[in-house]
Amino acid sequence: MIDRIALSSTGLRADQFVMQSRSYPSHFETTVSVAARAQAVFEYLDDHQRLSSHMMDSSAMMAGGKMHFSFDAGRGQTVGSVIQMSGRILGMTLAVEEAITERVPPWRKAWETCGTPRLMVVGHYRMGFEITDAAEGCRLRFFIDYGRPEWPWRPLGFVAGSWYARWCVRSMAEGAARKFSGRLGA
Repeated sequence: MIDRIALSSTGLRADQFVMQSRSYPSHFETTVSVAARAQAVFEYLDDHQRLSSHMMDSSAMMAGGKMHFSFDAGRGQTVGSVIQMSGRILGMTLAVEEAITERVPPWRKAWETCGTPRLMVVGHYRMGFEITDAAEGCRLRFFIDYGRPEWPWRPLGFVAGSWYARWCVRSMAEGAARKFSGRLGA
């Protein structure tokens, strides 16, 4: 049960908060300016399939593979909602399950792996975004906190984990900035 006194000091309701249970050794974040109001940006990013579209197309960064998504009834838009991703990369089956751990429209959202991820370059992770108002729209900060993958992929994680984390976070942030470029009224 969430401590109501500690919860009230965060400004969050109980349905917006899930305590973190894991720490991560690596972190990357990027911030972009977006020519749109926070509400419009949040609504765009709240669609997890749209948010992760960079992983749904075959590309060099995905080693020619792509991921497929399945959602529970919450569609990744409620705290506790579960998103499953799976795909084949270099002939290997990858799979990860994420749960939404925080959702405070229109300001922030976060999700974290649950279960045991079957990934090649990162292991468990927590990702999310924060939106703040700015004079010309808003500022959007994306972040990832992550660990290395399990054996036998751990050595590959040391080589390519930070590179992949940067690509993933930048893809999401830059995609949102492109979506709203020149559309401050949105």
